[in-house]
Amino acid sequence: MLNIKSLVVLSGGQDSTTCLYWALHKFGSNAVEAITFDYGQRHRVELDCAANVAEFAKVPHTVIPIDTFTALGGNALVDENVSIQNGAVADTELPNTFVPGRNIVFLTFAAAYAWKNNIEHLVTGVGQADYSNYPDCRQKTIEALQSTIRLGMESNVVIHTPLMSLSKKQIVVLARDLGALDVMVLTHTCYKGRRPPCGKCAACELRAKGFDEAGIQDPLLAIKA
Repeated sequence: MLNIKSLVVLSGGQDSTTCLYWALHKFGSNAVEAITFDYGQRHRVELDCAANVAEFAKVPHTVIPIDTFTALGGNALVDENVSIQNGAVADTELPNTFVPGRNIVFLTFAAAYAWKNNIEHLVTGVGQADYSNYPDCRQKTIEALQSTIRLGMESNVVIHTPLMSLSKKQIVVLARDLGALDVMVLTHTCYKGRRPPCGKCAACELRAKGFDEAGIQDPLLAIKA
């Protein structure tokens, strides 16, 4: 019988997959569940990747639909009328891939799911070292959200952010140390939804930078177009 203690927000990407293996290491192979949000993202491939990663890791996996972000539009991840930018933007700018409130909403719904299922720990792959200027990836945001959730749900839930202060290089090394490199071939990072990745968008550049600096070949690059 499973004794689920932790819930991982799994996008199907490199960072959330690393967090999944971090949770398996910390809480045990029978104590981890994954949750993915179908928020109307343009590239449905990430939903398939999340399912494949969860199956590979042998963890229960739930997909929750949220269509509000699509209705709001205005960003490149949900709106077909907004083009994906190549490369990173200036440090003072928000990229057009920023989905306002996404992590706040995801973690709130994840906390509600955890409350219903008596799960004490949430795990998310946000980080502020290489975070593309996203304000909902900052430590202060997560701390404030945890306090709000605890008050609003009368909960003792803990939000874990194991990648918060890590560079992309350090995340790759952590994935290696956790035995998560093999599953990286199943992940998706490219903002343009391509497998193999486009190599030009900000997400691809950050991922490539991490693997290059770690001196490790990215298994995803072995995929042939």
